[in-house]
Amino acid sequence: MTSVIQALNLTKVFGSSTAVDHVSFDVQKGEIFGFLGPNGAGKTTTTRMLTGVIPPDAGTATILGHDIRSEPVLAKQGFGVVPETSNAYTDLTAWQNLMLMGELYGLEHARAERRSNDLLGMVGLLERKDQKVQAYSKGMKQRLILSMALIHEPELLFLDEPTSGLDVQSTQMILSLLRDLNEQGTTIFLTTHNMEEANRLCHRVGIIRSGMLVAIDAPEKLKTAIDRVHRIEVSFDREVSGDLLAGIAGVSGVNRTGDKWQIIAENQDTAIRSLVAFGKQNGAVIVSLNTLVPSLDEAFLRLTQEEKP
Repeated sequence: MTSVIQALNLTKVFGSSTAVDHVSFDVQKGEIFGFLGPNGAGKTTTTRMLTGVIPPDAGTATILGHDIRSEPVLAKQGFGVVPETSNAYTDLTAWQNLMLMGELYGLEHARAERRSNDLLGMVGLLERKDQKVQAYSKGMKQRLILSMALIHEPELLFLDEPTSGLDVQSTQMILSLLRDLNEQGTTIFLTTHNMEEANRLCHRVGIIRSGMLVAIDAPEKLKTAIDRVHRIEVSFDREVSGDLLAGIAGVSGVNRTGDKWQIIAENQDTAIRSLVAFGKQNGAVIVSLNTLVPSLDEAFLRLTQEEKP
């Protein structure tokens, strides 16, 4: 796969504080990459270095094959940015904002008009395109700045907390638009505090703590990685012996909870296969079987918790 973002030892120091400490990661073409961390962890500083807003004190960032420091214009021509706070001009209309962005990106007037019309239709603002942005709700403004970031059809999109403070309807619309854009080939770098949002949207997530990257993987893998011991909940259509369950391959512990058994296993795959075989051998039909893994919230809290001295 092709990397569209390559961060190598990115470092930023403010006074005596190291905000970002030798952070390295790649983002692959076509993926949605979530960048997570508690307040003050270095998320925004990292994003600002990646987008060329501030220079790194050490390390490099390559965006779409261009070094963000030595080739900033070439890099910025290929990506769009959606900041957390709206950067639309409130005394202009939505149409005027989009046409201005088209001019800044060097689009021909006819193409800018076509793109503006298509984008406003996509985000549900076409009927209000001639209304000044100062009258827009926060959700409408967020949809507008997403359109502004997409006017030049970028390969890569940076988003900083795109659904923060939005109502449910606006949030769902934004998330649906992001999924559609990704399916059409747009790579997305998403900074968010919303764990559920990251879990549903992202192919991989990176977690930063105190300026250092502490984990990077697919959400489901991160959930299981924090617990080496796996828990499986199973119920059968008839009574079975706990002693027999405890003796099957891959099972290291058994607990009864109501009409279900909680199985503790070091190897989840082996334990599940053994439970299926056990049911067949003993004429017991499995009624339900669930793997109990930590939520992404739990993984996040575990990975971002400062170690006690």
